[in-house]
Parts: sequence; C-alpha cells; structure tokens
Amino acid sequence: MEPIIELKDADIYQRDTLVLKNVNLSVNKGEFLYIIGKVGSGKSSLLKTFYNELPLISGTGFICGYNLERIRTKEIPFLRRRLGIIFQDFQLLTDRTVDKNFEFVLKATGWTKEKEIKERIHEVLSIVQMEHSGSRMPHQLSGGEQQRIVIARALLNNPEILLADEPTGNLDPETSEALLNVFLEINREGKTIIMATHDYPIIQKFPARTVICEAGTIKEIDNNTPLVDFESLLDEFPTAED
Repeated sequence: MEPIIELKDADIYQRDTLVLKNVNLSVNKGEFLYIIGKVGSGKSSLLKTFYNELPLISGTGFICGYNLERIRTKEIPFLRRRLGIIFQDFQLLTDRTVDKNFEFVLKATGWTKEKEIKERIHEVLSIVQMEHSGSRMPHQLSGGEQQRIVIARALLNNPEILLADEPTGNLDPETSEALLNVFLEINREGKTIIMATHDYPIIQKFPARTVICEAGTIKEIDNNTPLVDFESLLDEFPTAED
C-alpha cells in the first residue's frame, strides 16, 4: 500500500531551533496513529509540518501527493483542503452560530450554492451526532459538544486525513471516551487519523499504532505497553521546544 504520509530523514525546526531530527515516518491510507510525548516534545511541530505551517527544512516529505520540500505558496491552501485540522482550543468563531461557523468555512473554500452548503452542514453534524445543534452559539455547548463540532468542521471538505492536536486535553474521561468512539467510527469509514496526545488511558482503552517523540526525534513503540510504562517512558527523555 502506498503511504499517504511519508517523512524520510526529516529535520523539523521552530524558527532556528531544531525540534525533531532525522524523522522517519510512513503512514498508510486508513491508518489510525497516535503521537505521544511530553508537552514540548515536538508533537505539535510534527503536525504543523504536515500542513506546512512549519516548512520542511531538510530531508524529504510527502503528504496527499504534495512534496513538502518543494510545495509552492499557492499550493498550500489546496493541501490544507485535503486535511482536517482539529485543535484543542476549538477555534470556533464565538459571534455566530454553529451553522454560520460552518457556512463561513465552506464559502471561504469555494462553496457557493446555499442548498449544497446546508446539506453538507447537516451531513457532518449528523456524523458527530450533533445534527440539532446548528442554531446554537458556541458558548451554549459543553466542552465535549464543542469538540464534536470542531470534528464536524474538519470534515466539511471531505479531507483525506484528520490531524488532531490534543483533542481530549480539556475533557473529562467519560467525554474523552465518547469522542474517541467518534474518531474510530470516522476511521472505520476510511479516513486516516493522526492524533497527538498525552491521554494515556485513552491509548490503553483504544489501542492503535503509536509513535513517541523523545530526545529530539521519534520512534515507534509497542501499543501493548502498560500504562505505567508509558509514564516512565516519558520521564526518561528530555523535553525539546514544541
């Protein structure tokens, strides 16, 4: 199977600071991948490299057919339309309803027909079981509900990959589990999902392929590692800039 993401000997920088060195990672279409590590270990920097917020300085990288070394500025918006990005802090527009948040995204990415816009909004809200929330304001939703809305927003343009940066970081365990079930259902439909997290109980309950950011690089670990060993793994390694 041809990888949908591939990094070879990649060095990832935040400005002039080397955050991750000699990164080798291949992700196939339809995989579910956890990226774990301490706060500041490079998890977010790795995700930012995928959507080209951080340019790839050295090594090679491909995502959704785009060459990260040679991507042109005008191509970056088209790459990002093939990715759904989910942030821990939601980044919803607080002055408008859920429907208007989604309408803003769709119109900004070229949708023009009102009927198609309404149908797509209903479709993605149904996927996350929030189909009756379109008229609500973000502040009227709980944290878990807002995160479901953010997942739905990420699905609007039918991306090939979902990139989730600490999506359960502000949620209680029960809400986190419910959210993971949403991700797993989306994954079963064929979407590739990459989740940066330090929510180790979730990893134990919903095991999948896992890589760890450690000592300025990444390595794959056994996803059957006991929870206590996840914690001790992280204690062994110094923290880089994220």
